[in-house]
Formats: sequence, C-alpha cells, structure tokens
Amino acid sequence: MAALLGISLLARVAVTAVVMALTMYVVLGLDMSYAAAGGVAAALTAGIALGGPLQGRVIDRRGLRTVLLATIVAQLVFWLSLPVLPYGILLGAAFTAGLLMVPAQSVTRQAIAAMTRPGQLRAAAFALESVQGELSYMVGPAVVILCAAQASPGVVAWGIGAAIVAGGAGIALLNPPLRAQDEADAGPAGRPRRRQWLGARMVASLTMAFGTTMLLSGVDLAIVATLKEAGQVSWAAVVVAVFGMTSVVGGLVYGALPRPLPTWPLLGLLGLVTIPAGLAHDWRWLCVAVIGAGLLTAPTLSTVADAVSRLAPAGVRGEATGLQSSALSAGFALGSPIVGVAIDLSAPAGGFAAAGLAGLAAALAGFLLSRRAPAGTPSPPSEPSPAGPRDLEPCGAAVRPNLGRL
Repeated sequence: MAALLGISLLARVAVTAVVMALTMYVVLGLDMSYAAAGGVAAALTAGIALGGPLQGRVIDRRGLRTVLLATIVAQLVFWLSLPVLPYGILLGAAFTAGLLMVPAQSVTRQAIAAMTRPGQLRAAAFALESVQGELSYMVGPAVVILCAAQASPGVVAWGIGAAIVAGGAGIALLNPPLRAQDEADAGPAGRPRRRQWLGARMVASLTMAFGTTMLLSGVDLAIVATLKEAGQVSWAAVVVAVFGMTSVVGGLVYGALPRPLPTWPLLGLLGLVTIPAGLAHDWRWLCVAVIGAGLLTAPTLSTVADAVSRLAPAGVRGEATGLQSSALSAGFALGSPIVGVAIDLSAPAGGFAAAGLAGLAAALAGFLLSRRAPAGTPSPPSEPSPAGPRDLEPCGAAVRPNLGRL
C-alpha cells in the first residue's frame, strides 16, 4: 500500500499539473490567447472524463498492464510531439491524450478496494487517498509555475510528460492487485450485467461525487472573484493553500475515526459551511471562512470512493471506478462556468452561495436515490462476507467494526 501511494502520488501530481502546463505552453510558447488555452484544457478534460470508464472496462477484461502500456505509449507520443503540433491538431491531440491518460487515480482506488475489507481500515485507506489528491492539487500547478520562471514552457511541458510516464511505468512494475484472493477473475461468468450493479445506490454515489467537485471548482472561482473585487487577488494562492491544508488535516482526522460517516450529511454540511464564506471580503477573513469547507473536503471525497468500492462487484470494479472519475471530472468542468454565471449576475458572494447550493442539491439527490433502492438488494459478489443489506448503503451509513487505525 505504501509503495502504491508513493508511486501514484508522482503520477497524480503530474496529471494535476497538466492543465496548467498546457495553458502556459499555449499562452507563452505559442503566444495565443487564454481562450485558446482554455480550449486545449477543455479538450483534455473531456478526454479524461470519457476515458475513465472505457479504460476501466478494458482493465476488467484485459488486465492492468495492457492499459498502462497503451497509456504510457500514448503519453510519450503526445508530449514528445507537442512542440511541432499546430493549434488545430493540438486540440485533437489533447483530447486523445486525455482519453489515454495514465489511470493512476482509478488504479489506486481499485487496489485499495482489493487489499482491504469494508470497514474502518478501508475507510482510512481511502482517506489517505483523498489526502494524496489534495497534496497533488496543491503541489502540481505550483511546481509548474515555479519551473516556468526558470525554463521555457516547452521544457516544463516535457518535464510533466516525463513524470506522467515515469509514474505509469512505476505502477506497471509494481502491478498492484486489483482483485482480492477470494474474488473471481473478471470474465463472462464473473462480470455481471450493468443493470445489476448500476442501480439507485451507485447512481446516488456518482451524483454525490459530481456535486462535491462541482462545489469545489466553484469555490476556487469564488475565491478569486472575491479577492479581485477587494484588490487582493495576489493573496488567492494563500487562501487556496489554507483550503488545501485544512482538507489534508480533515482527511487525516477522518481516517482515524473508529466509524466512517455517511456521505450525504458530510456533503450537505460541506454545502452549508460554504455558503457563509461569501460574507468575507478580506483575504484574512476568507482564510478563516474556508477552514470549515476544507476540513470536510477530503472526508467527503473518501466516503464516495468507499461507497463505490463496496457497491461494485469485482468483475466491474474498473468500470465503476472509471465512472466515478468521470463524475468527478464532470463536476470540475461544470462547476466553474455555473458559479461564474452566478457571480456575474450577483456578486462574488453569490458564487459561494451557488457552490454551496450545488453541494446541498447533490446531497439531497443522493439521499433520495439511496432510499429508493430495494431494501433486500443482494450484496455485490466482490464482498464475500456481507453483514446484511445495509452494507450496500452508498452513503456509508452502515456500522462497521473498528479494525484499528492506519
């Protein structure tokens, strides 16, 4: 587990920095507009969102190393050819690179599900995975910006590509298990039909994943808008750093709890504490205002991952985890423009309100969807030791034994 988290951290930091690296390359290297850079970023994001479930399905059928080999080769070709690509071709190439991005995040989640049993130990592992995501978000773009001051945008882009390839190669060499020893291999007999596992509870979990990242991307934009109105936009990095650090603390504390908490109240509470952050009009007070949301961010994301891992049978775990990644990506992609409209129509405080309400709406939808599922829904075949129907609760409401702290 430690080796997997260490190697995947390298790949995830690089993947998180890809958008920033391509933005700087288009703006500074190609001397084009920010709108053009946004087009490349959108193409990459769309590819990542579509590629998640497709890669997961191939992993279920063909194995991990087949997908890793294909994605490593695709990343090598894209980043090495980047300097000679005209803008029109770059858009298509960015989409393809996103479609064939190294699946470090989803593979880590699948391996955690395979190496742990449902309970406090798995919840702690997913909490660490969420902390890893927060560290990637904090480190990746910052490293690109710092390196851009010392080297050309093309060299920085090559460095990011090299890190992605190295991370994918490291995961391939480690070859973490994606099935527990007592789980059947994916195949015609071990792979259930989609309608058997993509039910109301799974849809509830994916909906809450979408709502969480929609809220988070909206908060980022609202922070910038608030500080721009106050003439303090240079302090945005400090506020975002406070947000990220409190999320790390929240994830570590949550991982040590003896009983994991449900997803829908965590997401609902995250939405509630986000709304009053719009009352802050100074960077110092904004740092204080985002602490509550930060403390709840990593725990909310980890409960979503835990729920998906429990609901997905072993034969479709890759596809289910890919759908989770797509839901997260879609939330990030839609959160900023929707909150941006709210800011334009009202004020920066309206951005925090819109982001918080999006989280509340997703929490309510997740709660209602989970309650629609039949009470006697059978346990997924990936869990050989169920404790009853409540083990399938996507909101994490089941009481689980304390297996110790990670």
